[in-house]
Amino acid sequence: MKYVSASEILPDYLLHEIQKYVHGSVLYVPSPEGRRRKWGQISGQREYLQKRNLEIKQLFRMGHSIDQLTDSYCLSEDSIRKIVYKKEK
Repeated sequence: MKYVSASEILPDYLLHEIQKYVHGSVLYVPSPEGRRRKWGQISGQREYLQKRNLEIKQLFRMGHSIDQLTDSYCLSEDSIRKIVYKKEK
């Protein structure tokens, strides 16, 4: 998340109004409802993990053991079990 100085982007009247409530602190302004993105959508991490987990499930169905998958993906046994035994929505 990039920090921006309020004095650079807000009109003076709005900046003075905000300073009545907060001054010298970092203020987080959330996105409006409906415009928020889910975790990992911007970076692509969500999609990467979905593909990885699908690959792990397929390998498990093809006969790879949990031990083999933990070594291949550097994940704990518990993590692999959660992935392969998770019910589809």
